[in-house]
Amino acid sequence: MLNIILFGPPGSGKGTQAAILKEKYGLEHISTGDLLREERTQKTPLGLEAQRFMEQGLLVPDAVVIGMIGNKLDEKLAQVNGFIFDGFPRTVAQAQALDQLLADKHTAIKGVLALQVSEDELLKRLLQRGLTSGREDDRDAEVIRKRISVYNNSTIPVLDHYGAMGKSLCVNGEGSIEDISSALSHAINSLG
Repeated sequence: MLNIILFGPPGSGKGTQAAILKEKYGLEHISTGDLLREERTQKTPLGLEAQRFMEQGLLVPDAVVIGMIGNKLDEKLAQVNGFIFDGFPRTVAQAQALDQLLADKHTAIKGVLALQVSEDELLKRLLQRGLTSGREDDRDAEVIRKRISVYNNSTIPVLDHYGAMGKSLCVNGEGSIEDISSALSHAINSLG
């Protein structure tokens, strides 16, 4: 199975690129952001709990996210060529939990593709997205900066986790959608 993690800070283009890669490689796109927003929209207890954290620019607790991921894997495992994880894992503990979850299903992460984007570009992209997306967390520059800081402090170690296994690849996340997609495809094809 081609299981990949599309990695990058908020606003790096993970969702856009995941949609392209999903079609190209026959993958199931698992976006924890989408799963969390769906739960919030449905006003489930889990969604309301997640909302409290998201509105402050904080990460949602691991147990909430891992449970949702496990359910999605069970639902789709037999139907796809693999999974592209977008927004998960965000911590080393989540990466270890994902590794175990996948091992229990006799599969593993093949590679981590890390989109590299400057903070100025991220801020610009997210504020622009906030004008049309309806996402409150994309409308406040301070919340955006906090999200980027949380990413830098909590999530970057995930690259080291997979880098120790020889699975991390950095990809330039600035430029046209097509150029970034091409670079990601090249990286995927190099995974072997």
